[in-house]
Amino acid sequence: MKSKILILYQQKQTVFTAKEIALLWQEKNQNNLKSAIKYYIDKGELLRIRQGVYAKSQFSLKEAAVKIYSPSYISFETVLSQAGIIYQYYENIFVASYLKRQIKLISGQKIIYRKLRDNILYLPDDITTKDSYQIATPERAFLDSIYLFGEPYFDNLSKINWKTCFIIAPLYKNKALLKRLNKYYKNYAQGAKTQNNND
Repeated sequence: MKSKILILYQQKQTVFTAKEIALLWQEKNQNNLKSAIKYYIDKGELLRIRQGVYAKSQFSLKEAAVKIYSPSYISFETVLSQAGIIYQYYENIFVASYLKRQIKLISGQKIIYRKLRDNILYLPDDITTKDSYQIATPERAFLDSIYLFGEPYFDNLSKINWKTCFIIAPLYKNKALLKRLNKYYKNYAQGAKTQNNND
């Protein structure tokens, strides 16, 4: 018979809710479930990262971020920095969610949750699944940012697919967002035209 911890370690995901563990272990008795989880935590084979959320000894921080509060997805500076749209590196993980909160994991990593309205949070457009967690495309993260913060500064807008932005933006149902998007695009286009003329 396969050991319970082996069942978890054979999964692609690295972070599990208690409910997911119960399903994988086919354990319906809550007391037995709690005892088994505690046993593996005491052995150091399972980590308790938050109430009801557990992880393998080596786990994905991004996966943990979206698992702790769900629904949520990685967005904002985390995505924009990775895409080269902003140059500053952030150790914190930024997440779009249904609540506003900051938490610190056992690893010392800080996760910053930013609240979006449900009609935006549940939009599936330009949200992809990567390594068992959901993450925004650069265009979605860009729109999330200008929706929430108005007109923040971006270092390199040439990385943006503007056509995609103009397709997604109306789904936010926010006139101010559309106005900001048009302003950013106009400024980018003018800058690109000036650059080409100088070349």
